[in-house]
Amino acid sequence: MRKTQVCLTLACCFFALASCAWAQSGRKPGLYDVTSTMTFQQSPMPQGMQAPPGSPFSGAPRTNQVCVTQAMIDKFGGPSPTPQRGDCQVTNVSMSLTSMTASIACTGQMTGSGTVNASFTEGGTGQTKVHFTGTMQMGPRSAPVEWTMQATSTYKGPDCGSVKPIEAK
Repeated sequence: MRKTQVCLTLACCFFALASCAWAQSGRKPGLYDVTSTMTFQQSPMPQGMQAPPGSPFSGAPRTNQVCVTQAMIDKFGGPSPTPQRGDCQVTNVSMSLTSMTASIACTGQMTGSGTVNASFTEGGTGQTKVHFTGTMQMGPRSAPVEWTMQATSTYKGPDCGSVKPIEAK
């Protein structure tokens, strides 16, 4: 159960990071549907153990709604580029009108580095790829981890309704 909680926490951290990539310059504030798929090249889970169905780590696509404010776009180009949990930093951010790249460095329970690559259109769609390699503390042991998350975003409209913006740390 503890391993599932760690995996879900990791997914939340990087969902926030991926969200920043598709909401860059030229994007509209409002509600977005984000469909993401996480693929492990090296899983921190013990051999033979699988992620529970519905988990972000099951490899199945997940769709979430994200509210992006104008203040987020003005300050970060989208939601805060710092994950909401964990000790991760985003550096080397390079943005153009149709793309964004950045580096990720994490310390603490999860240590490692990765890259973010995103492309987007004025029409409200975007593609993001996050690749991460490092180690994850799993109780008393440390396990190697490598994963790739691919996400597609679609602008739904200016009204977020009941979906609240992600708060910056």
